[in-house]
Amino acid sequence: MITEIAFVATPVTDIQRARAFYEEVLGLKPTHEACEGQWIEYDIGAGTFAISNMQPEWKPSEQGTTVGFEVDDMDATLAQLKAKGIVLLMGVFETPVCRMAIISDPDGNKVTIHKRK
Repeated sequence: MITEIAFVATPVTDIQRARAFYEEVLGLKPTHEACEGQWIEYDIGAGTFAISNMQPEWKPSEQGTTVGFEVDDMDATLAQLKAKGIVLLMGVFETPVCRMAIISDPDGNKVTIHKRK
């Protein structure tokens, strides 16, 4: 039986460019590197998000899986991202349980900025 999500990984083409986005723009802190720097992990809460370019056949896709990052303050986070030149692919929208907006990383992978109600 599945008890939790251990990690989510997303493919990138340029690991340094991706690291700059996830670390400098989104503020993630790397917690583990493997495969000569081609696999980078970021522990977030009880889970882990990873980026990798270690398998050339694993390609980024704007139509692939998205990661949802929970934030403390949706409006402040979006203002900071806009100040850094990040464009919203989908503006803020609400559901009965959350507010969210969608941006993309440099490879076009979708990233959801999320705030639970």
